[in-house]
Amino acid sequence: MQQSDRAGLLFALAGFCTLSLGDAIIKGMAGEWPAPAMAATRYMVGTAVLAVLMVRQGGMASLALPRDGLQWLRGIAISTSAICMFLAVWLMPLAEATAIGFTQPIITAVLAMIFLGERARLTTWLATVVAFAGVFIVLRPTFDTAGWGVLLPLMAATGMATVIILNRKVHGRASVLAMQYWMSVTAMVFLLGVTAAGHVSGVEQFAMHWPHWSIVARCAFIGCSATLAQYLIYMGTAKAGAGTVAPMTYGQLLMAVALGAIFFGDFPDAVALLGAAIIIGAGLFLWWTARVRKQAVPAPRP
Repeated sequence: MQQSDRAGLLFALAGFCTLSLGDAIIKGMAGEWPAPAMAATRYMVGTAVLAVLMVRQGGMASLALPRDGLQWLRGIAISTSAICMFLAVWLMPLAEATAIGFTQPIITAVLAMIFLGERARLTTWLATVVAFAGVFIVLRPTFDTAGWGVLLPLMAATGMATVIILNRKVHGRASVLAMQYWMSVTAMVFLLGVTAAGHVSGVEQFAMHWPHWSIVARCAFIGCSATLAQYLIYMGTAKAGAGTVAPMTYGQLLMAVALGAIFFGDFPDAVALLGAAIIIGAGLFLWWTARVRKQAVPAPRP
C-alpha cells in the first residue's frame, strides 16, 4: 500500500471515530435541553466558522442566504437527520443507533435510482433487502423499551441520504466552501425555527429554558468536532480516494461500541451484533460491486 493511501485511511478513520465521540457527548446530555436547540447551537458554531472563511474569500456579500430552493432542502434534510440522531442516541444504546445509521449507503442507492434515474441493479436491491433484515434484527430486542423511537436512526439515515442526493443535484453550482456554508446556514435557520415552534407547542420536552453553561459548551464542542471530522474525512478522501476510504466509516461503529460500553454500560448482545454485522456486510457488498463495475469500464483513449 502506498504511503498516500495509508495516510488517507488514517485520516478517514480518525474522522469517522470523531463523529462517534460527538454522538457519545450528545447521549450524555439526554433530556437536559431540547434536541432542536442542541442541534441549532451546533450549526450556529459551524456556520460562524464557515462564515469567517467565506468573508476571507469573498467579502461580506458572500454571506447572503442562498436563493436556490435545493440549497434550503439540503439544510432541512441535514437538520432532520441531526434531530433524529440526537433523539435516537437518547432512546437507544449508542452502538445500535449507529449500526442502523449505516443503512444510509443503501438508502442513498435506492433514492438515486428513483430521483437521479440511475439504473436499477439487482445487487442494489439485494443489498437493500439484506440490510433491512439486519435492521429488524437489531430493532427486535430494543422495540420493547424504545417503542417506535427505534425508527429514529432510520429517519436520520434517510435524511443524510437525501443530503447526498441533493449534493449531486447541485454539484458545480458554487465552490465547495460556499456549498458547505449554505448547508450550514440554512440548517441553522431551520433549526432555530423548529426550536421556537417546539417551545410554543406546549410539549414539555421541547420547552426552552436557560441552560447550564456546560450544555452550551458541549454543543459548541460537538459543532467544532463535527467540522474537524468532516475535514479529516475530506483529507482522507483527497489522499486515497473515496472508494479506498469508504470502509473506514465502519470504524465509527467500533468507536460507538467502545464508548457506549465504557461510559453508559451499553454492551450489545449477540443479536444486536449479528444485525450490525449484516448491515455492514450489505454496505460493503454494495461498495465492492460498485468498485468492480468501475474497474471494468475501459479507460478512455488519449
